[in-house]
Amino acid sequence: MNPLPHHRYGTTIKALSAAPWLVVITLLAFVWILPATAVEPASPAGEDLQIEVVKKGLGKEVSIRQGSKEWYMLIEVTESNSVVIRQEKDKETYLVDESETHDHALSKAEVDGAIEDFINSVKTQMKRKK
Repeated sequence: MNPLPHHRYGTTIKALSAAPWLVVITLLAFVWILPATAVEPASPAGEDLQIEVVKKGLGKEVSIRQGSKEWYMLIEVTESNSVVIRQEKDKETYLVDESETHDHALSKAEVDGAIEDFINSVKTQMKRKK
């Protein structure tokens, strides 16, 4: 005698009884994942900020883009000084183009802090415009 009862199409009844659990698990997964993807509203231009940070010698360079807007910061560090360049551009027009020179080498923590502050300021600026 066969231990599992068979349906007339040859599938076992136990296998069919597992199907509702798969549906429940799938629905729970969608309920859990969907809100996480819908938390951030779309930006006005329909694009998210594209952020790229690159190490340049002892300093760093960050480029942030969204649509036709671009923000740029370069921190160049030598043994004797540091140069910080900030730019904001919309299409081909520069809205901000400034630089500052420090008479000492910025530490790694200072460079990282300046880059993080710059990224956060752009994010805050974009939130205010929404």
